[in-house]
Amino acid sequence: MAVHATYDSIGIGYARFRQPDPRVEAQILAPLGDARRVLNVGAGSGSYEPTDRVVVAVEPSERMIEQRPSTASPLVVRAVAGDLPFDDDTFDAAMALMTVHHWPDIGAGLAEVRRVTSGPIVVFHYDTAVHAEQWLVTDYLPSMVELDTNVPSPAAVAEALGGGEVTVVPVPHDCQDGFCHAFWRRPEAYLDPTVRASISGIARSPAEVVDEAMTRLADDLVSRRWQQRHADLLTRSEIDAGYRLVVSA
Repeated sequence: MAVHATYDSIGIGYARFRQPDPRVEAQILAPLGDARRVLNVGAGSGSYEPTDRVVVAVEPSERMIEQRPSTASPLVVRAVAGDLPFDDDTFDAAMALMTVHHWPDIGAGLAEVRRVTSGPIVVFHYDTAVHAEQWLVTDYLPSMVELDTNVPSPAAVAEALGGGEVTVVPVPHDCQDGFCHAFWRRPEAYLDPTVRASISGIARSPAEVVDEAMTRLADDLVSRRWQQRHADLLTRSEIDAGYRLVVSA
């Protein structure tokens, strides 16, 4: 079986910066309830996998599998969401965290996750409209919006799973997980190319576009234009940057 693996090319150093944030982790793990056998689809380097139950990780990228720590589940299957090698209702619960937007066939992937799961499915996703309003996008990398043209809304993900609830996942100002808008109050972090390499929206953007954007950001930080333009953010402890948790029972 041919396995599509975006992160074989952009997953360099991913595990270093994509560490679980305990506040986000609590929100993700709570809906799993007392499920004992959990599927983690698009598992990446294993962030947010519970350690108190049996987890089977599905991940197409060898690069990401290699970055899984020794404490992560050893049960790893190299496969894609749209073709899961499991029987119906194999798992009590499932997780799919910041991965749906990378699936070649999102509809097929969600249907497969629902097929093999008898209980709750937890999807950490994002609202593209809110994402597009964040300063990193509006001020510096508006072309990132073009990467989202086929990304379903959180409500559409819930509907595809047979129904569910959508809740906001706030981003704290000191978020430990380095996803795209984690550094909304720490803009200097984006100047580090190793930080950018672990953010798929930036890593998939043309290098010349990113370089020009980061040059402007660096200039704006030195001149304090950024601080003046976004003074309202500097006193906030968390924001809604578009991240959503979809829970389907």
